[in-house]
Order: sequence, then C-alpha cells, then structure tokens
Amino acid sequence: MSNSDPKPRPRPGPWPPAPEGSAAMPPSSWAKRTGFKPKFSGETNASDSGQIALPPRPREPGPQPDLETGRARPTVTVNGRAEGEKVLPPKPLAPPAPAPEKEKMVKKRREADGVPKNSSNGANGNGAAVPGSDPPSQHRRPARSEEAIDVLPQSVDDDGVMARHSHMKYELRDTPGLVPIGLYGFQHYLSILGSLILVPLVIVPAMGGTPEDTANVVSTVLFVSGVTTLLHTSFGSRLPLIQGPSFVFLAPALAIINSPEFRGLNGNSFKHIMKELQGAVIIASAFQAILGYSGLMSLFLRLINPVVVSPTIAAVGLSFYTYGFPLVGNCLEIGAVQILLVILFSLYLRKVSILGHRIFLIYAVPLGLAITWAAAFLLTEAGAYSYKGCDINVPASNIISEHCRKHVSRMKHCRVDTSHALKSSPWFRFPYPLQWGTPVFTWKMTFVMCVVSIIASVDSVGSYHASSLLVASRPPTRGVLSRGIGLEGLSSVLAGLWGTGTGSTTLTENVHTIAVTKMGSRRAVELGAYVLIVLSLVGKVGGFIASIPEVMVAALLCFMWAMLAALGLSNLRYSEAGSSRNIIIVGLSLFFSLSVPAYFQQYGISPNSNLSVPSYFQPYIVASHGPFRSNYGGVNYVMNTLLSLHMVIAFLVAVILDNTVPGSRQERGVYVWSESEVAQREPAVTKDYELPFRIGRIFRWVKWVGL
Repeated sequence: MSNSDPKPRPRPGPWPPAPEGSAAMPPSSWAKRTGFKPKFSGETNASDSGQIALPPRPREPGPQPDLETGRARPTVTVNGRAEGEKVLPPKPLAPPAPAPEKEKMVKKRREADGVPKNSSNGANGNGAAVPGSDPPSQHRRPARSEEAIDVLPQSVDDDGVMARHSHMKYELRDTPGLVPIGLYGFQHYLSILGSLILVPLVIVPAMGGTPEDTANVVSTVLFVSGVTTLLHTSFGSRLPLIQGPSFVFLAPALAIINSPEFRGLNGNSFKHIMKELQGAVIIASAFQAILGYSGLMSLFLRLINPVVVSPTIAAVGLSFYTYGFPLVGNCLEIGAVQILLVILFSLYLRKVSILGHRIFLIYAVPLGLAITWAAAFLLTEAGAYSYKGCDINVPASNIISEHCRKHVSRMKHCRVDTSHALKSSPWFRFPYPLQWGTPVFTWKMTFVMCVVSIIASVDSVGSYHASSLLVASRPPTRGVLSRGIGLEGLSSVLAGLWGTGTGSTTLTENVHTIAVTKMGSRRAVELGAYVLIVLSLVGKVGGFIASIPEVMVAALLCFMWAMLAALGLSNLRYSEAGSSRNIIIVGLSLFFSLSVPAYFQQYGISPNSNLSVPSYFQPYIVASHGPFRSNYGGVNYVMNTLLSLHMVIAFLVAVILDNTVPGSRQERGVYVWSESEVAQREPAVTKDYELPFRIGRIFRWVKWVGL
C-alpha cells in the first residue's frame, strides 16, 4: 500500500508517534486502550501488555482462515516470528522503509475482513487473487459502525496460555479409538451429572410423588436424554451437545404444579399433574419444531444477539434464589459443607492434575456429592440424628411430644435413610411412552409452555455458537441452526410422551464442560448416550439417584444455578461488554427480571397469610392472586404466570432495547453464522454439519434447514 492509492486519506495516528517496532493500539477495543486483559475476548490475539502485536509477517505460511467467518486471521507470532518459521541469516539488502503505524493497522484489518491483497493467499489462505478483479484499493473497508465481531474469540486456559480451539484433545469428527472415546464420553456425562438428574428431584416431590415415583422419572429422564442426544448429534445441529431437562422449563413447570386447581387433589396427585404437564409440553414442543423446520427461526435470529442471550440465560439461574439456600439451611452442617467442597474443588484445586487430568475441576460436582453423602451416612449410622422416643416415619402432624417436634426437621433433612427408593426399585424397568396415562391438554398451560419454548430456543442459539467455536471448523449456518431447533422440538415431544415433566433442550452447562474437559468428539457423546440408555433400564440406578437427600440436592442446585447465571453472562464476550449501551441494557434486563416478577409474586399476599405451600414454592402460586384480573380466568392465569417468570421479563426487556437502541454490529456483538453458499464449497464445513446417510439431499431444496 502506498500513498498514491486512490483511498481516503487515513486519519492521523496518535501523537507523539509510537517508536518503530512497537505495538499499535487497536482503536476498536476499549479494553486494549485501557490496558485491561479479559479472560475471554472478542478481539484478536492480545499480548501481555494488552495491545495487539504487529510484527512483520512472512508471506509463507499464509494467514490461517478464521474459523468463525472464514476470513483471514493473523498468523500467531512468537518473538516477532511466525510460529514454525525458520530463522534465516539477514540478507545484505537494506530493509524497506517501515510503513506508518496507522497504515499497518488498516492493512491488518483489511486482511481480517477478507479483502484480497497482492499475495498468493486469498481470503481463506488457500486461493490466489483472481486476475482482472478489482484492485484492493477499490474495496471499501466497512466503517466501524458497520463492522461485526468476525474473529474467533480468544480464550485463556488455566495456565494463562492464549489458545483457540486447537487446544482441544478431540475435536468434532475425531474418532481415536473405542477406549479413549469411552473414557472421555463417561467423563463428559459424569461432569454434567447435576444437570441431568436435579430437575426430576425437584419437580416430582413438588407434585406429591413418592420416592418410587422419583426413581421412575429419573430413569425416564436418562432414557429420553440418551435417545434425544443421539438424534441431535445425527440429524440436528450435529454438535456434541447433550439434550436433557433444561432448567429453562423448571420455573413454568413449578408454576403449573402449584396451580389453584391442583391444591385440593386427594390421593395420587402426581399422575394427575404429570398428565397436565405432558399435554403442555407436547403442544409447546410441536410449536418449537414448527418454528425450526418452517424457517421462522432464521428470521427470528435477527433479533437474537449476545446482548439478548446473556441476561435471558442469567435470569434463569438467578430466578431460583428462593429455593437454593433456604433448603440448605434445614441441615446446615451438611448442605454448607457440600457447597464449600464444590467451591474448593472447582476453584482452589482446579489446577491440580492427576495422571494428566484435572480431576477436581472436571468432577467437582460428583466428588462433592460423594464425600458429603458418605459423611452424612456415617453421622446417621453413628446416631447423630437419632433422638430418644422419636420416629422419622411418624407424620409431623401426629407427633405429640414437644421434644420430637423440636427435632423432627433435622431428622427429616439430615438423615440419609429416610428414602426407600433404592430398596423398592426393581432391577430392570423399561420406560415406555404414556406410562403415566393419557396426556391432558389445557390451553392456558400450553400457552405458557409455548412462550418458554422460545426462551429455550434462545438458550440453544448461544450454546450452538459457543460450542462450534470450540470444536468445529466454523459456526453452523442459519439452516443448520434452524434444523437443530426443529429437532429439539421433536425431542421435547418425545419427552412429553414419555413423561419427564419438562421439555428436552440443549444443556447450557455442556459448553462449559467441553471447554473444561477439552473433549469435543461427537462419537464420544454418542457413546455416552448409549451408556445412558443402558443405565436407564437398570431400575436400581434411578432408585440410587432418587435417594439423594433433599439438602444435598439444594446444595448442588446452588452451584449449578450460579454456574448457569455465569454462563449466561459469559455471552457478553462476543460483544463490547464495556459499552455503556450494553451495560445499561443488560443491567435493566437483569434488574427488571427480578423486580417485576417480585411485584406479581407478592401482590395480594398479606405478611401474616397462612399459605399451604412451602415458602420456597410461594413465587409459583401467583396465578391465583396476581394483579392481572379480567373477566377471563384463563387470560388471568397466562398473564400472571408469564409476567412472574424472571427469564420472560429479561428476554422481553433485552430484545426490545437491543433491537431499538442504535448500536454498531460490533458493539452489539451480532452473531456471525456461516453462509450457506460458502459452507457448501468447503469440505470441512460440509463434513461437520452435513446429515448422514445422504439424508441431506432431501433438504437441498429447503434452504432454511439445509447446510
């Protein structure tokens, strides 16, 4: 590039000018200007000083293709030389005069935008410039207000090393062998054990189910999760994402369970409420499938950006604060110890490596559960929670002795032998559809679930994008994403037919598991799904999980929901998190997601009112006393319930503000998806996302769900 190029004159650089060879300040990042070093960055590779190093780059090897957009990205340099470059003795020729620092920045950003230059490498590093094409000087680089974040976010591992997805042990299509795949698949599922089993442990007791009912629902969840994961990795997005009962569906399920019409049920209320939940889930899931396979999801993607996804998913985790520690306080010496153990393993011991694996970081949840459970068992057997003349099997309402009344709560929550689920569970049990009876369809409950299915789709959009940057060659196309959402809808239909109590969707925690375990192999996830199906047929497995004490479940949920809130906020790394626009939008979304539902939940309840439900379920009985009161009871139910859900308020506030407040594409962090035409020409992208068994040929004419 010379000064004679017919280009607009570059603006003057900083004054005084930086010395020759020094790093230039990237004008597109407030963080680099202030010297701030984020753990995750949506920018290019940063040096230790927080600036982007711009040493002279050799022509060979060419710039590597950017994995998110296919555009050329800078070659990684070490001490001023390209990685792997041989050191040659200096030539006697005089070096060319250095270009101005501003001109270097313009050239570098033009290369990152995929603008061809006078070299043998094209936009993707594998093609020469086409003769006769417009010269580089005639291509206008987009202005800052038009730019999107189109470079793969850097991540910093626990050793402080900047790395892209190349640090993964196994990527998407790797099949190293049966033994490694089996070990890593088992590790993958064990590390997200809490996400798979905790939802049924919450909703079944709330429905009045027995420990045997809880064991049966847990086995059903394992079976459906294995089947739907296989379907998703084969015919959905094909990313290594585990399908299961998401926490997104937990709040509306609890709202339906605590509906006024279910309070006076006598006998087996569990099956009656479960059939109502099944009907709502089936219709809402069919709506989600239509949203995906009809192509409407591709249009809806224009409204979904990191600034929308972040507060929406964070609100899911923050909304259960009334359930977490209040239950832990029923037996503080067990619940608090478990929380401390999980924090110790996941934070303070996260860098401890045993046989090359960070055991404490990967297995923080199951290790904390096992140690606490063993300690509680020893305390129970030692008689720490045995009181003379008191029997745990006697209902609290029938206890006459004041001494026993005083200790009945500790006996119920601290002992580990109060559940007989393990003893009563059969060795073999096959979960089958409609095992609880014929589903009941109620329009008002179905409408609530339909709205929640949209929130679940928003959650999956963020998971698809984040996981693809770790394991795949590029992000999926809009058609692949729509196909994945459509299959998630069909998977939730299966969950409704089998009766898991909630819909099936991508587990958000799966993305964190991929980053921690460094295992992104599709085959490993599929093998783990087969193992999950086999375990679901062993009734004792469900009985064992159902026998986890309630206090330990609440302690695990405190950690899992905190992780979910953090994972939601981590989506801001794809945008300019320091932008005042984004700060205000996210802050308003989070605050109103807590404050508006609190108004609906507390409306019409006097401080001294004697409610028949536990205090941690009181936020979900809003349908009977909410402020929205019209002549139509169904409309009152829908409006009071929806506006009391934290994630719904967060989504509404975020999507309205983000799409109406002016902001550049880079500032908003607009998700960059692969273009269908480009993806079809690249074998790597085709192999990553193309449907197996040549099924993709069926969808060639349907562009919105094809590759």
